[in-house]
Amino acid sequence: MTGDSRNWQRNFDWAAGFLAVALLLHGADHMRRGMNVIPPAVMVGGTLQLIFAAVTIAMVFRRNRWAPLAAVGIGYAGAVGFTAAHLLPKWGFFSDSFLGAPPWARVTAFSWVTAILEIAANLIFGTIGLVLLKARTAAPSAI
Repeated sequence: MTGDSRNWQRNFDWAAGFLAVALLLHGADHMRRGMNVIPPAVMVGGTLQLIFAAVTIAMVFRRNRWAPLAAVGIGYAGAVGFTAAHLLPKWGFFSDSFLGAPPWARVTAFSWVTAILEIAANLIFGTIGLVLLKARTAAPSAI
């Protein structure tokens, strides 16, 4: 493994850890808000994302060769999903919009911070996975 690839692997490890923390914080906000205020489709989607992200994070730390590809998929899908669910105006069954949320939804500044943090963590995770995939394609024996 070259020095550059070791640096990217270290970045990948940090991104995986950052995503794990962001997932936990966002999950804590959902627990604080109460599970009864979250639409069922959002609950299912978030649970699936959590499971796939946990598996992908484990793949990163186990140095699984498929981890970068999984990170691209879960990272970008997670970023799009959380943006659609929380940051867009209410648009349908897969929406838990924070914009103009009623008081009973218990959306606070913490909700906003954790959602944005999770979106950022997903984007970083997916982007580093993409960089590692491109580097592997450019020099298969280097990474």
